[in-house]
Amino acid sequence: MLNVVIMAGGSGERFWPKSREKSPKQLLSIGSKNTMLQETVKRAEALTSPKNIFIVTRIGLEGEIQKQVSYIPKENIINEPFARNTAAAIGLANIIIQKRDKDSITVVLPADHIIKDIRQFKKTIAAASKATKEGRLVTIGIKPSYPETGYGYIHRGDEIGSGSPSIFKVKEFREKPDLKTARKYFKKGGYYWNSGMFVWTTKRIEEAFKEYMPKLHNALKVIENSLSSPLRDKVIKEEYEKLEKISIDRGVMERAENVSVVEGLFDWNDVGSWLALEKVYKKDDDGNIVAGDHVGIDTKNCILMGEGSPITTIGVSDLIVVNTGDVVLVCKKTEAQKVKELLKQIKKNKKLTLTLS
Repeated sequence: MLNVVIMAGGSGERFWPKSREKSPKQLLSIGSKNTMLQETVKRAEALTSPKNIFIVTRIGLEGEIQKQVSYIPKENIINEPFARNTAAAIGLANIIIQKRDKDSITVVLPADHIIKDIRQFKKTIAAASKATKEGRLVTIGIKPSYPETGYGYIHRGDEIGSGSPSIFKVKEFREKPDLKTARKYFKKGGYYWNSGMFVWTTKRIEEAFKEYMPKLHNALKVIENSLSSPLRDKVIKEEYEKLEKISIDRGVMERAENVSVVEGLFDWNDVGSWLALEKVYKKDDDGNIVAGDHVGIDTKNCILMGEGSPITTIGVSDLIVVNTGDVVLVCKKTEAQKVKELLKQIKKNKKLTLTLS
């Protein structure tokens, strides 16, 4: 059996002020009439049935998620009591899936990606699923189309077998690089963007947790024993509170043996920042992306998003301007990755904290 775990607990901070604590970007419509979560569930349905789709989220978002994808069984929406990054979230989903199927194949998908080529997406997942039969932990790599500093990278090793898509051993994982290093990766080749999508068997990832993250593994075993108990939520909360915040990449993938990368054959956009909209929306004759009312003179190559009141501009270029009614963001395109830093400053100002929720 194949199960899909959708990671939908993020806050999408780099997409502020549109993305908020109670309405993060995965619950918004971006480049589609459907929300990003709904589009992700549609991709998951191309792989398996709704009863085998699980959504991991944080407390407070489950109500809206149930509204958006009401055909997913309510018991398949898994609430994390605390944010503990992807290793804990994946581990929690894994023990719940194992209770139904001891050795299924599991596909892990973030809820905030845009992928339109479903046929090639299915083909890539099929190749990755086949590789899991050899006990491999598989990640999906995206071939870079330009030197990007906002993604981690995967350095591929030797090719495994033949066919399409190509499957390689992973030589190493690399953190988000500076521009000089990203250019080197792009020119040299053999490096992929780390998409955050994974495929493995439930048994193999449990073994990896036991070997590389024993504290998490022990906590998961305690939670597993409580799944049929009235104390389930209490136990999950108690065990989760003890866990460190660590990604599945750092906790397992960077340390494990027998890790492979499959080259994704499909289009991909993770909407990591406002700049990602340039690949989603059409530009006007002046190179602007406009959503909402805008009147401008000599305005070029800008991203202009307005709600309620119009945006007016004169003699500007290469700016991001977002007006959500209660707050306005203005920044250079080249500074788009610094929105998270801005939020740290906002959190220190009590008058502005409402713009986060």
